[in-house]
Amino acid sequence: VQLVESGGGLVQPGESLRLSCVASGFTVSDYYMAWFRQAPGKAREEVSCIIWHGGYTYYSDSVKGRFIMSRDNAKNTLYLHMNKVKPEDTAMYYCAASPRGSDICQGRREPRTWGQGTQVTVSS
Repeated sequence: VQLVESGGGLVQPGESLRLSCVASGFTVSDYYMAWFRQAPGKAREEVSCIIWHGGYTYYSDSVKGRFIMSRDNAKNTLYLHMNKVKPEDTAMYYCAASPRGSDICQGRREPRTWGQGTQVTVSS
């Protein structure tokens, strides 16, 4: 079971960025999938989480209305579409997963699998 993130980089405030998380060793449609972020000196934050059946997606208040999580089952890939980014979105972004029966959304459980992270820096 492996997760590999990509797509991070340096962007200016107000721009858009798309992060990708390619899963291997399991099927994303059978798993709870989430994006977390952590900035230096700050606590880890759950940004978004999708229930395995895809019927509900959670967003933190800090990104609601700006970020969209999507899942491509055919590519076994999770995405985070980041729109209207702000300097406070600067952080290392991690993809995480746990199988159905192990709900990780909204902090219910610690994810079993983590990616290595991709850095997003928002600065003019």
